[in-house]
Amino acid sequence: MRSPRNLRFWGALGLCLLACQASLLAQNPEPRSINPLELLAFSGTTIAGDKWELKSSPSGDMQRWTVVCFLGTECPLARQYAARLNSLAEQFASANVEVVALFSNQQDSVEDIEQFAKDYGVGFAVVKDFDNRIADQFKAERTPEVYVLNQNLQIVYRGRIDDQFSPGISREKPSKNDLKDALENLIAGREIGESFTQAVGCRIGRIRAKVADAKVTYCRDVIPVLRRNCIECHRAGEIGPFELTQYDEAIGWAETMVEVVDDGRMPPWHADPNHGAFANARTMSAEDKKVLRDWAEGGMPYGDEKDIPKESEVAQLWDFKLVPDVTVKMAKTPYRIPAEGTVEYQYFVVDPGFTEDKWVNAANVTPGNRSIVHHAIVFVRPPDGSSFSGNGWLTAYVPGQKPLMPPEGHARKIPAGSKLVFQMHYTTNGVPQEDLSEVSMCFLPEEKVTHEVFTMAALNQDFEIPPGAANHSVLADLRRKPEGAVLLAVSPHMHLRGKSFQLLSLESRDTEAGETLLSVPRYDFNWQHTYIFAEPQPLANLKEVCCRVTFDNSPENPFNPDPSQWVTWGDQTWEEMAVAFFEVAVPRFPGENSSGTASKPTNVSSSPKAANPEELASKRQKFVDEFFLKLDANKNGIVELLETPLSVRRFGFSKFDQDRDNKITRTEVEQSAEQAIR
Repeated sequence: MRSPRNLRFWGALGLCLLACQASLLAQNPEPRSINPLELLAFSGTTIAGDKWELKSSPSGDMQRWTVVCFLGTECPLARQYAARLNSLAEQFASANVEVVALFSNQQDSVEDIEQFAKDYGVGFAVVKDFDNRIADQFKAERTPEVYVLNQNLQIVYRGRIDDQFSPGISREKPSKNDLKDALENLIAGREIGESFTQAVGCRIGRIRAKVADAKVTYCRDVIPVLRRNCIECHRAGEIGPFELTQYDEAIGWAETMVEVVDDGRMPPWHADPNHGAFANARTMSAEDKKVLRDWAEGGMPYGDEKDIPKESEVAQLWDFKLVPDVTVKMAKTPYRIPAEGTVEYQYFVVDPGFTEDKWVNAANVTPGNRSIVHHAIVFVRPPDGSSFSGNGWLTAYVPGQKPLMPPEGHARKIPAGSKLVFQMHYTTNGVPQEDLSEVSMCFLPEEKVTHEVFTMAALNQDFEIPPGAANHSVLADLRRKPEGAVLLAVSPHMHLRGKSFQLLSLESRDTEAGETLLSVPRYDFNWQHTYIFAEPQPLANLKEVCCRVTFDNSPENPFNPDPSQWVTWGDQTWEEMAVAFFEVAVPRFPGENSSGTASKPTNVSSSPKAANPEELASKRQKFVDEFFLKLDANKNGIVELLETPLSVRRFGFSKFDQDRDNKITRTEVEQSAEQAIR
């Protein structure tokens, strides 16, 4: 049984959406057919063993319509729409509307189709289209793709079911219900507004004729390409919506693979190659792309099994070659995810029971149900008064991105008595699901820890994005550079209006002249990448470090919840964030560099000077003033819990609220400011 997979992964897969013009229809009493000269009769056997036939009716008979829908068992969009098709079939059954599903993919076996119908409660006729004969007859290209035929078997509507889902986009609800509207107009005798819309979804896996002199084979050439670029996600138990570990699967998805690879949508990676080098870059070479293209064009021959190369190691669910010292589940019982709709971020707080400080040199989140976990972040919430650096980030899971081992001697500190906070982002896939994710950790003895790794943030909460603004940029500064610190990685974070991101080392803030360390020209909320530098960047060598975050609040942004609104900082996806998380490493003992060995003498002029008491007092006062300027909404000199954003409540409020009265006074901030500015 194949488990349902993640819809948003299909969205990030980005199957090509083509612009189209609506048909101009004459004002006739009866809707005009798209194919007036072609009659599309066919017959087949349903998976229940019954004969199913589509044939025309005498002109004097009562009007009837047939909805022919092409589906695929592994296509995430087909899964999402199965329940919707059921509802439409029930709604219009009394109006002489019949629905039939055709499965034309060569990789979909009868058993697969039977399981699909069972999993999604399909209540209408289901037919296996052997040899894709009917798909060829209809000239169908994708799943799902629907056709509405009149009683004369002429097409009066062709295209999508509605516009809720399209490449990279998952709206909360559709703005156009194309199929439903077409049926209502037909039954009422009205003209259909748009008789043709562009279907989006997975390409139908057709059987192709083999080319006699094809030089590229699956065994010798394609398997290595899939192992290098695809199998990590497209295998059993992983986030990929279909598997690519067997020949009979790969041939059915060959044309889809070529499409998304040529479009640059797969493998998922969004950094501009002209700026920076990254250890975890996910790119496919031109040679590998050509192998897939030539194989598909050559009819996808299998080849000789003796040419299959020795299997290379593929990352497993625990992504490190170490045995975890402890594994902590996010809750005692699984969390239930509905079949449809938007699930807001969920937070789970758990006590790992640490009675002494722990130094973590490897941590990995393992989703309990990868088909619906979009991403997961685990934070450390230290107890009051503990010595703790950074914002508490421990580790994260993002589909298709495995964590890397930190350098030798590098570890994160979890103070004794800390709690772990799981931030979970779920996506629905058409079937109710459950999840019980967990985090596994390896510890390093404290005496072996040479560098403390922690996470800092550059953020800007003081922005307002005007309605309709297509390119609204703000800057977010990294306000301090700890002595001896090196930058290991950066993780940009925005919401649905996020457009682009740049990490800059500025020589002049006024002219914004300087070096671009990372550029993400097309930020995608569906892929929360961490960009790990191939060579750690000493912060002392960088000038003024800041991020340029650009938002698109225009109607042309298909993700935009509402382009008519002013948008400010907030935790919800219809609000925005301008933030980047920085992974930094700081030597625990003076005189050590990033490799744990004695540092070379540095030029005195470039060495940081110890701040005098007056400078420290000035920094402390600036910190306190900015704290209240940003968070004291009613300007009464006290920051109350409900005044702060959700992220501050969950991860930062307790650091300042020393007496636990859900209020932060200026005195409490002054007492905490010393650690914040060091």
